[in-house]
Amino acid sequence: DCLGTPIVYSPVKADLTGNIKKIRAVYDSNPAKFKTLQNILEVEKEMHGSAWPKTGATLALMWLKRGLKFMLVLLQSISDGERDEEHPNLIRVNAMKAYEIALKKYHGWMLQKLFTLLPLFYRARTIPYKSDLLKALEKGKEVKEEESIEKIHQFLSRVTPILDAIYEMYAKMNAELSYKA
Repeated sequence: DCLGTPIVYSPVKADLTGNIKKIRAVYDSNPAKFKTLQNILEVEKEMHGSAWPKTGATLALMWLKRGLKFMLVLLQSISDGERDEEHPNLIRVNAMKAYEIALKKYHGWMLQKLFTLLPLFYRARTIPYKSDLLKALEKGKEVKEEESIEKIHQFLSRVTPILDAIYEMYAKMNAELSYKA
């Protein structure tokens, strides 16, 4: 809910939660069999044959990891102090960097063009200001920016290696798809 108004973030949130639900449903169907994400991918590879990795939890995790990568790059960019010097409270620079690194190559022309309109969304307040994002990450508490940035650093130091391991697993299993959405 810290991404802006519901019009913009609802589809993103729905996509992320939908992917999590698909992965969770596979795990819940047999927790002993699906102890790890790698177990899920291995079983689905065997189960779906030539349709794999375009199906099931494997596909859901592929899109989830891309969305998570976007968020991690965005947060890293903010914590690194990257900003628009003319408008330091806007996260447009950070969001564009995250999009370029994490998602652009997987999006078709239409989605890419939509994302380039990001600066216009600030006028309609559909994308949060940096101060609003940090406040939302602090669950509404007033905290100094430096404290929020330190918490982001701590979060990134724990989560980035996990996401890197998932990307590495996809590469080793040849599960990464390059088609465009």
